[in-house]
Amino acid sequence: MERLSLAAKADCPDSTQKFSCMCRNIKTLHNFAPPASDDEIRASAIQFVRKLSGSTHPSKANEAAFDRAVDRVTDAARELLASLVTHAPPRNREEEALKAKERSKLRFAQH
Repeated sequence: MERLSLAAKADCPDSTQKFSCMCRNIKTLHNFAPPASDDEIRASAIQFVRKLSGSTHPSKANEAAFDRAVDRVTDAARELLASLVTHAPPRNREEEALKAKERSKLRFAQH
């Protein structure tokens, strides 16, 4: 089983183990330059399956079902991203990250 990608590790303080944290947000992967990597797509699928199952560490009894779901969601996400059409210019990852930080500052600013 694969460990979390570097993209997912940035959001998880303890990423030494697979499924080490419950990520709160599944990030948009469409219309970026360069396009989303397989690792980013898989990390998003892991986040989705974690959220659905409510589990970051599936039990041994559920591990195969969890892994199968991650594989299927990864495939579906990859197919979706390849099928989407847009006329908008590709977004810049660094600019989007800065915007997210600014939104976070505003959201969590002490009043």
